[in-house]
Amino acid sequence: MATEEPAFELVAKHDHIELRRYPALIVAETFVEGDMDAASGKGFRAIADYIFGNNVAAGSAPDKGSAKIAMTAPVTLEPVTAVSQKIAMTAPVAMEPLPDAAQAGQTPQAMQGAKRWRVHFVMPRSYTLSTLPKPGNPAVHLREVPAKTWAVLSYSGFNTEAGIQQRSDELVAWLAAKKIRTIGSPQLARYNPPWTLPMFRRNEIMLEIQ
Repeated sequence: MATEEPAFELVAKHDHIELRRYPALIVAETFVEGDMDAASGKGFRAIADYIFGNNVAAGSAPDKGSAKIAMTAPVTLEPVTAVSQKIAMTAPVAMEPLPDAAQAGQTPQAMQGAKRWRVHFVMPRSYTLSTLPKPGNPAVHLREVPAKTWAVLSYSGFNTEAGIQQRSDELVAWLAAKKIRTIGSPQLARYNPPWTLPMFRRNEIMLEIQ
């Protein structure tokens, strides 16, 4: 079955690193605690539960009607600091879930050892915030993300915290060498179901750039 992916404009390509411009999009996201594997599983289940029917269809009474939303790729995991977690709980729609300390020219939030994560799915392009079903789980939030430019490092294989930190460091070092300033934290994007063989897995480390 074909899975929709976010559209983007390819700005530049350098071996396995691309610079991409993504238009505005809508995400369903949740914040979870734990190591990478535990947080990934918990976050995935919460948002999958939403798109598979734990929701109230737009225009329906609270106790009637739900809608199934098509699965998209990738599933994205991002480490967040305690400050970002606090903002997410007090203003989940308006917040920008990136560490305040990770400003341009500073070291991005580390992937390895992180204990708080944001997990999100991009919603299909056919929806708007007003037409998307309302999540039945209060821990799942819908948010519109403005257009952004990202540096993306692609690779295959399994993911470990040490491995994604190494890939993240590689991307940060490459951007520093090119004098490209970064914004916020790196994100891990995974495109394949868990039964996919390692050599066929598609993974990306994404970092917003100015």
